[in-house]
Amino acid sequence: MRQPQDVDRLAARHRPEGHPVMHQTWGKLLFMHWRISENLLRPHIPDSLEIDTYGGSAWIAIAPFTMWDVRALPPYVPPVPGLSELHELNVRTYVHHNGVPGVWFFSLDTNSHAAVLGARSIYHLPYYYADIELKEHGRTIDYRLDRNDDDAPAAFKATWKIGDALPQSQPGSKEFFLTERYILYTEHDDQLYRARIHHEPWPLQEAELTKWGSSMVEASRLRQPPGDPIVHYAEQIDVEIWYLERVD
Repeated sequence: MRQPQDVDRLAARHRPEGHPVMHQTWGKLLFMHWRISENLLRPHIPDSLEIDTYGGSAWIAIAPFTMWDVRALPPYVPPVPGLSELHELNVRTYVHHNGVPGVWFFSLDTNSHAAVLGARSIYHLPYYYADIELKEHGRTIDYRLDRNDDDAPAAFKATWKIGDALPQSQPGSKEFFLTERYILYTEHDDQLYRARIHHEPWPLQEAELTKWGSSMVEASRLRQPPGDPIVHYAEQIDVEIWYLERVD
């Protein structure tokens, strides 16, 4: 498979043809990134996908955030009470298929049973239900997660301070590689699928992680990389999501 080039990464940002099936607004989002060995990731990634690298390394991320205005499209479909606002946290890495870059999720947690059921059955994603709480105090955010799953229990807690706005990330930069991702890959019955999303470039801000603890990576049967992560923050972004398509 050929490696993704800048033109491939930019092409993924173009709005797909057809109609999206869902709108969501994501916000209060913290990107936490660590370098990780490709050899550690390889057993957990389908053979049909290549691991995407930057700076000679693979990367793993934890991303806690919240979402609102969750609704089916076309736009005249109103939000469903109890389903239009929820918290989420995902553990992910970066992959590509024949030069088309995207995300591979090891786990996704949310505090909505309905969202877990829908995402597992429709998108074949490894969603879990968790108790999640987000509190904001001025420019400080506290985030807590507790997944009481007998097969894969996990917990996360972090406090971070929101910093100044950053310039828009440019192709070739580490920030662009880590955050500008518009395709998710998943596998079901040995068949590879992908789904497109669309939004404006991330309005990244600086962030200071003042304390954190997590067993989210270990719950995915991976080793948590040592040291503190590289962090970026985003206050809000509107997202459109398309349905899965087969990757032949």
